[in-house]
This record gives sequence, structure tokens and C-alpha cells, in this order.
Amino acid sequence: MKPTVELNIDGKPLELPTIVGSEGEVGIDISSLRNATGCITLDPGYGNTGSCESAITFIDGEKGILRYRGYDIAELAEKSTFIETSYLLIYGSLPTRTQLVEFSNMLSENQMLHEGMRFHFENFPATAHPMAILSAMINAASSYHPNLISKRESRFPYHAARLISQVRTIAAFSYRKAHGLPTIYPKTNLKYTANFLHMMFSPYPGEDCELKPEIVKALDLIFLLHADHEQNCSTSTVRMVASSRANLFASASAGVCALWGPLHGGANQAVLEMLEEIHKEGDDGTKFLNEVKNKTGNRRLMGFGHRVYKNFDPRAVIIKQQCDKVLAQLHKSDPLLDIAKKLEEIALHDEYFISRKLYPNVDFYSGIIMRAIGIPMDMFTVMFAIGRMPGWIANFKEVMEDPDSRIARPRQIYTGETLRSYTPLEARA
Repeated sequence: MKPTVELNIDGKPLELPTIVGSEGEVGIDISSLRNATGCITLDPGYGNTGSCESAITFIDGEKGILRYRGYDIAELAEKSTFIETSYLLIYGSLPTRTQLVEFSNMLSENQMLHEGMRFHFENFPATAHPMAILSAMINAASSYHPNLISKRESRFPYHAARLISQVRTIAAFSYRKAHGLPTIYPKTNLKYTANFLHMMFSPYPGEDCELKPEIVKALDLIFLLHADHEQNCSTSTVRMVASSRANLFASASAGVCALWGPLHGGANQAVLEMLEEIHKEGDDGTKFLNEVKNKTGNRRLMGFGHRVYKNFDPRAVIIKQQCDKVLAQLHKSDPLLDIAKKLEEIALHDEYFISRKLYPNVDFYSGIIMRAIGIPMDMFTVMFAIGRMPGWIANFKEVMEDPDSRIARPRQIYTGETLRSYTPLEARA
């Protein structure tokens, strides 16, 4: 029998039911609170509020656990691929060989953009941020597929595959346009991540770039590690927009806008900016960390700690190993990596950082890998969006399939003026 919670307001008791998740998490169901008492809860930032029930991703921040559909992130990183993991997130189980082939074929069939969209790219100024282009072009792509608003569930797999496939094409086209380079079209014989790198870095049409396996693997791993992360700002935004029954592309476009914020998707870019600043000052990181500890110089340590994880970010452990492999493959000795390793070494053995549980997170290393690959800093958040797309789609699907789903409509505590009378213009001071 589920436990209940008794809430006492002005001496009047109210019994509230609880909901227990499959991993033992307990939530207090307050859905009847306002009707029964006239009161609401106040929780700025929603840090203590469960906005939904979801079967997609489980996180235990205290223990450093991240699982997609019950599979540990470390096992998926070792044995799976971004595309296989995308299928898992969206449909709830690992695909059979036949299902994976069908899913991959749908991605290949839908990777081309409508030719009319090329004119949209031309109208963006050279100064346009890639995330602005990405959001706008995802929305624009929806206009070429009017059946997106169809309620037929049989069409969903095509829309999902189209969005996952085209988001990388849009991203690559945006990069080429911003750098005055000719557009490179996708190839049907290349897999997802290799195809993206081909569209990004091939010098000219007909002249392909070299696709090194370690580089392809590293970027595929970055996509996989970012594929979902429970009810963060962008995923919650996707669910909120979806609750109005907006189409999949519109909901994902809103997710891109939420991810664009520097407190969310811009974290790995902030890490690189921090490392560049330390390097420019001729510091190896020691002086910087002392200033962080002593709160001097307005220093902020980026890439350490996490809103959810109070332990080591499990994704950081995985991506750190891949970072070493990439730099070895490229024969690069990156001074920023040396600084990053110094910061990590000091912080993991210094009581100041240990006591505050400031462990390296996934952003700490992903930025260095992308820099080594040659991805410019303003494209870092775009990479995040490509990786997060299957998680957004899975959450969109969950909202649409929930028979009890309602349009999201948070309440507020009003703190403005009470009733006032209108003052004529001539009488106002």
C-alpha cells in the first residue's frame, strides 16, 4: 500500500497520495491541492517539483548514475552507437537487426533538405549565431511537411527520423554558409556521424575529407552521452510546447532555443573560454584555482560540479578516456588540455573542491574534443542539440501518447499592486 502524506493548513488536515517510481523515488501528488484548499506550492526553478512521470531516463545524482531506459550509460557508451541509442530512447527497447536497418534507412532517406530551404540559408547575415539558424531552420523545415500536424501515429517514425537526420544537415549547412564555403550534400553510403563530418569538413563537392575512425567514434560518443538527461530546461520546454499539441518540429525548435542559453547548452563553450583565459595569462591553472578558492579576481570554475550530480558525472569518466585517444590520434599536444588536466588533478585532491563536490562534468572534456576535431566554439551548442534530439523526440512522444496529458499551465504567486482606479492622463504627476 502506498504511503500518504498529511498536510495541515489552518488546522484543516488534507491527505495527499504519493507516487513511487520504479527506482524507489517518492513523489507527493499535489494535483488536488488547489481545489481542496485554495493553496498552491511555490518552487522557483522547479528543483523540488516533478512535472511528469517518465519512463525514459533515470538519474541518481548522489550515486552518479545515468541510465537510458534502464541501460547504464557506461555500457551503452562501450557497446552501442548514437543511432542505436536513439532508437532505444524513442521506442523503449534496443532494436533488432531488422529494426536497426529500417531505422538507418529512414535516416538516409530523409537526410536531404528541400531545395527551397537553400534560399532561407542565404538570407541569414554572416553574423547569425548557428543556434539561431538551427532553431529557425527546424521550424522552416516543418512547412515543407504539412502532414506533421496529422494525428496518425503511423506517420510518427518518419517525422522522428526526418528530424534526427535533417538536424545534422541543417547544422553542417549553417557552418559552411557562415564560413563562405560551398555546400556539401550528405552521402547515402556514410553512417550518421561520419556523414555529418563529411558535410562539415570536405573541402569541395567531389573532394571528401579524411574520416579517421577515432574522430568519428569520439563525436558519436559525444552525441550518445548527450542524448537525454531527464527533465532539464530544454527537455521540459519541449514537453511544455508539446502539451499544447504543437508539432514535433515546432517543439524541437523551442528546445533548441532553451538549450542556447549559456547556463544550459553553452557550458562546454564556457569551459574553453576559461581555459583560453588561463593560457593567455601564462598560468598552468594553479593560480586560477587559488583565486577561485579565495574568491578573488571574480574567477568562476567552469566544467566542475553539476545541478544534479553530487558525485562524479558518469559521462565525464567515459569522455575523458576518449579525449586522450583523440589527441593521440591527431598527434596534437594541446596546451589547453594540459591546463585542464592540471585543474582536474588539483581539484580532485583539494579539500576545498572535494567538500563542495566539485567534480569534473561532461562539459569539461567535450569542449576539448570538439576543439581538437576542428569544430568552432560557436558550434559547440549545436553539437549538443544534435545529440539531444532523440531525447527530445522521446519526451515529445511520451506527452502525445499519454491519455491523461493536459496543456502545461503553471500557477504563480502574484506580488503586484492590488486593485487601483484609473487616473486620467491630465491628473497624473
